[in-house]
Amino acid sequence: MKFVVSSTELLGHLQAISRVISSKNTLPILDNFLFDLKSKELEITASDLETTLITRLKLENTDGEGSVAIPARILLDTLKEFPEQPLTFDINTANLAVVINSENGRFNVVGQHGVDFPVLPVIRKDKINSFSLGADLLLSGINRTLFATADDELRPVMGGIFIEASTDSLTFVASDAHKLVRYRRTDAKADSASSFILPKKPASLLKNILGREEGVVKVEFDEKNAFFTLADYRVVCRLVEGNYPNYNSVIPKNNPRKVSIDRVEFYNSLKRVSVFSNQASNLVKMQFAGNQAMISAQDIDFSISAYERVKCRYEGEEMEIGFKSVFLLEILGNLSSQEVHIELADPTRAGLFLPGETGNDSEDLLMLLMPMMINA
Repeated sequence: MKFVVSSTELLGHLQAISRVISSKNTLPILDNFLFDLKSKELEITASDLETTLITRLKLENTDGEGSVAIPARILLDTLKEFPEQPLTFDINTANLAVVINSENGRFNVVGQHGVDFPVLPVIRKDKINSFSLGADLLLSGINRTLFATADDELRPVMGGIFIEASTDSLTFVASDAHKLVRYRRTDAKADSASSFILPKKPASLLKNILGREEGVVKVEFDEKNAFFTLADYRVVCRLVEGNYPNYNSVIPKNNPRKVSIDRVEFYNSLKRVSVFSNQASNLVKMQFAGNQAMISAQDIDFSISAYERVKCRYEGEEMEIGFKSVFLLEILGNLSSQEVHIELADPTRAGLFLPGETGNDSEDLLMLLMPMMINA
């Protein structure tokens, strides 16, 4: 089999799917890209068994059909050094010799049998759920929530993004038990209620691919696997099994104390003051009174302390609450609005962080952070 392909176009597609390849593959075949040529379309697959990425390229100049596995590292390292030019791949399907001809040279590698590559899982027809959404919407959902997922091997359900589809909205949720993010969109919906937990690795891979995609993403899943079909890519992943905790039950409903504050000013002040916090706890205290917030931190062991005042609009009785500065900075860094609204009940209950403006009426974003004991 033989085909001609642009060096930079091939490199772009291979780099996008190569992120799935693990450095510690249990099967040697997984260190390869699977090239499958059929009727002027080249399909390239990379996998780590749990997650599989597939990309397609339309080609003009092809001869024959077939499949071969080509070593990923050699191919990527070679393509990175080529300027834009057509490359001719000449593959002997009998002895798996792969010859790559460029304008000025020739490169030889040995492939492996394509049939040795793991086959894709199949979604059970009697258990299938599906819905479609825009690539930009899915990217927003992953961007808003991915940072809040947990790295907890004992609770794998917390290590992914919970995606909940209903007949009137689509909700993305992530939590590590300290912070929680709920991102809801009413401009995407499904024909019936369904949900699944998307693991962190495929979510990160999707985030990388969706930035270069437009149009509609079709999502199909059963209780074990999910398929994301884009214009030029397909992502197949094994889902996290288990039930996601009832996230609505931890969101406090009555919060009489309300703060409106400039997000960037608050963020920068917090970064400066948190330098003086205890390295073990990262505790920063916030005192709200009148129209100002006083942010303070201290490390008694090193006899250092700092405080700053930031202007804000505050409704409610005077209060002091403590947060872990690392988590608070993460939350503020992942809100994009100029102003942030903070809703508080008392120093022992979670604080809600909401964007001052979204610019999109169909978007609802809520971030929650558990407080720390101030006198601990």
